[in-house]
Amino acid sequence: MEINRNKFVTLSYELRINDQEGELIEKTDDNNPLAFVFGAGKMLQMFENKLEGLKKGDTFNFELKPEEAYGEVNPQAIVDLPKNLFEVNGEIDESMLTPGNQVPMMDAQGNRLNGIVLEVTDDTVKMDFNHPLAGDTLFFSGSVIDIREATDDELIEAAGVHDGCSSGSCGTCDTGC
Repeated sequence: MEINRNKFVTLSYELRINDQEGELIEKTDDNNPLAFVFGAGKMLQMFENKLEGLKKGDTFNFELKPEEAYGEVNPQAIVDLPKNLFEVNGEIDESMLTPGNQVPMMDAQGNRLNGIVLEVTDDTVKMDFNHPLAGDTLFFSGSVIDIREATDDELIEAAGVHDGCSSGSCGTCDTGC
């Protein structure tokens, strides 16, 4: 079986940045693999393009340029925000505003954003809303552990389709809370 649309794919891989011997960013293995429905739009498009057609046991080694991955660094995504935006109940958790920390935020339209704290002054917080790997060339090497037909449930979950019920910590759609 080959990797193609609607297959459930399991991979082990290493991700390095900026050259094949560069900084190791992520590593999976047989005990903790990457598992996903191919073609569901959850992975980088070029990542999937490079994997398409591979078979169980095949190895891969490829690079993705910034424009094929997370894009170049966008200077407009680096902004100074008023420090009072970080107040909760009238107080600011200063430990959260440490340079290098990733802080979940929301834009005016309700979209969730993750920003990295770059600098803190008395009145402002400089945040970078670029993807942490923006501007980096990504180097993937690994192997295909398994390929199988995705189940209906996996296809539904990968598509993000829900019937209005929640399967949170209190139960499932069938059992309720």
